Amino acid sequence: MNSGLSDYFIGLAKESRAASRQISRSTSAQKSEALRLVAEEIDVGRSSILIANEKDMEAAKDANLEGPLLDRLSLDLKTIDKMIEGVIQIDNLTDPVGEITDLSYLPSGIQVGKMRVALGVIAIIYESRPNVTVDAAALCLKSGNACILRGGSEALNSNLALSSCIQRGLVRSALPQTAVQVVEKKDREGVSEMLRLSDFIDVVIPRGGKGLIERVSRDSSIPVIKHLDGVCHVYVDDLADLETASAIAFNSKAEKFGVCNAMETLLVHEDISGELLGKLCPLFQEAGIEMVGCDKAVKIFGMDLARDADWSEEYLGPKLSIGVMESLDAAIAHINHYGSHHTDAIVTNHLPSAQKFLAEVDSASVMLNASTQFADGFEYGLGAEIGISTDKLHARGPVGLEGLTSQKYVVYGNGEIRER
Repeated sequence: MNSGLSDYFIGLAKESRAASRQISRSTSAQKSEALRLVAEEIDVGRSSILIANEKDMEAAKDANLEGPLLDRLSLDLKTIDKMIEGVIQIDNLTDPVGEITDLSYLPSGIQVGKMRVALGVIAIIYESRPNVTVDAAALCLKSGNACILRGGSEALNSNLALSSCIQRGLVRSALPQTAVQVVEKKDREGVSEMLRLSDFIDVVIPRGGKGLIERVSRDSSIPVIKHLDGVCHVYVDDLADLETASAIAFNSKAEKFGVCNAMETLLVHEDISGELLGKLCPLFQEAGIEMVGCDKAVKIFGMDLARDADWSEEYLGPKLSIGVMESLDAAIAHINHYGSHHTDAIVTNHLPSAQKFLAEVDSASVMLNASTQFADGFEYGLGAEIGISTDKLHARGPVGLEGLTSQKYVVYGNGEIRER
């Protein structure tokens, strides 16, 4: 164990714990002022942010980072505008902290309800995208949490420049600047150190590739909100409108390839498989999408036979698995067996089939007659999201403000005592 590294993270976590207590009792007006001032400081700090980002970009190019990673790392005036807009959007959302629900009188005379409260200290571990620094900080502040942000080493200069803007906004608002802290250490060992600090950190959220998320899930002694894969399905029922089905299936795959809500497997009822695949497969082909399929799909349209591993593969690229199903039950069984419990959709005009699919598919988001690419915090009306969870505890689906809070019971009495 590196004692210096351990001391650094313990110090960071202790400061965050102290800041979380102050943030959790801040009023909505105080948090709103802080977010407004953070947006101002980012606006004022554009030049320093871009200079820092240029350093990261030069180092990344020297290290031969791949094109998609460079795209995620790069900042310009337009992306800074979007960051500022994101902070303002989060500020405009309803503050969930302190909301009391389900309040009811019981025969004993007491009233019992639930109050929404902050989680405390949230550690967020992510790769490449500097905009996550701003989104995460704003969401955590609005929900009354302190956060420790550990971005990728390739974005360290950008993240530090952004955190300086955030902390200046916090100081101006009289909230503790330690409510948002960016890890300055590049050591990979530092992540392991942080994941041991369950006395100070309440939850960890990893955002990045499967390797990162698997490592955090394996090594953490702190609860983790995560999803590993986005193996999303669209099932086209025999009673679907084929024009609607074609549009939804194509958009679910081709609107954006490298996202966790992209369709990776298309399932089609056998009764309409010939007509639908005859229409859709040329569109996929024209879009440069490689197709693999089951025996029946191969006979309908020339494609390679899918391996068993293909049905559970998150391609994140121009490749698609296609299966022909004999029934709705077979499609549901396939999805629950091979899917990742992220997002799955049915296209049908038959309400009983839709209700069965929505009830029995075990996924964080289940859709009727809509593209899987809608599985996103902004599209769900949550504002920015901190990530998507396929866990069942504590949050599931896109994690926005409410997902960064918990509930505690509150009891109102008027002198009642319990008598057995």
